[in-house]
Amino acid sequence: MEMPMRTALVLLSAAFAPAPALAANQVALDNSVFVERVTTDASGRQRILLEEPKAVVPGDRLVFVLNYRNAGARAADRFVITNPMPSAVRFVGAGDTRPIVSVDGGRSWGALDTLTVPLTDGSRRPAQPADVTHIRWAFQKPIPAGGAGKLMFRGVVK
Repeated sequence: MEMPMRTALVLLSAAFAPAPALAANQVALDNSVFVERVTTDASGRQRILLEEPKAVVPGDRLVFVLNYRNAGARAADRFVITNPMPSAVRFVGAGDTRPIVSVDGGRSWGALDTLTVPLTDGSRRPAQPADVTHIRWAFQKPIPAGGAGKLMFRGVVK
């Protein structure tokens, strides 16, 4: 099912709602969403291209990029970024940034391999990437005034 660009961008941009800590620390966020496309050239080599989404369909691989910059005059201490996963996107991973995740709507947090999901019979099973409802990065070091960086995570349109 094809999703028009406007719907796709609204859906995807909702994943970057600023957390209260953003205003308190004056950390500016700039986010982008890309569709990952694989092309093959004449010699058979594959290249990965990131394109702005015009429309997304189930199975499309998305890359969410979040640039941050401390626009304040002081270091931003104990800074946390929390991102809800768009409901139409299944979490795939976040590279080597190792965020903590929630599989219960943001009520509890941990590394994915430590979380469980309840089953209808009352038992629990290990959480899977498809269960992720939120992603969180908690900065261990203050972000210095003027300091900047980039975070990313990947998903697949359901």
